[in-house]
Amino acid sequence: MMYFSEKKDVVTIGALDFAIYLSAREIQNRIREVALTIEKDYDGKNPLFLVVLNGAFIFAGDLIRNMDIACDVDFVKVSSYKGLASTGRLEVKIPNEKDLTGRHVVILEDIVDSGFTLDQYVPVVQAQKPASLKICTLLEKPDAAKYKVNVDYKCFSIPTKFVIGYGLDFDGAGRNLPHIYQLIDEWGR
Repeated sequence: MMYFSEKKDVVTIGALDFAIYLSAREIQNRIREVALTIEKDYDGKNPLFLVVLNGAFIFAGDLIRNMDIACDVDFVKVSSYKGLASTGRLEVKIPNEKDLTGRHVVILEDIVDSGFTLDQYVPVVQAQKPASLKICTLLEKPDAAKYKVNVDYKCFSIPTKFVIGYGLDFDGAGRNLPHIYQLIDEWGR
């Protein structure tokens, strides 16, 4: 069960409380900046944005709408999380449908924390022989990295706390929140 407090700055999901960490305005401003950079880098190249579902769908929509370039979009569903932790294995539940051969591909991810998902998935994409491959993420947790992942475009670096909102969830809840919320620990931080 999810509910908002009266101030709408704290969200409770189950027994866990989350406080606003990044506002919708901060998120949108940074996405516009990153979109302009990608637009310049890919002008005239018709990139293919490969959106990692489920978490990156809101980020991808906003990012792509902020670019004025020809592009294609495809979706892939991969998963390595259950609840608050990684399962330690990658499942490709829905593979991409477009041919990546010779394409300039940009993987759009919601969050890079341990790096496990991309460490396992990037070789799958590279095997399809794209002309180039870059990674764009909304959030990166550099202190949580266990695998070497080269993130080419990122909106925010954040601490290792669990976050929800703006596409990110806790067991399916919270994706629809306009802000990004961070888990509040027992000391209120």
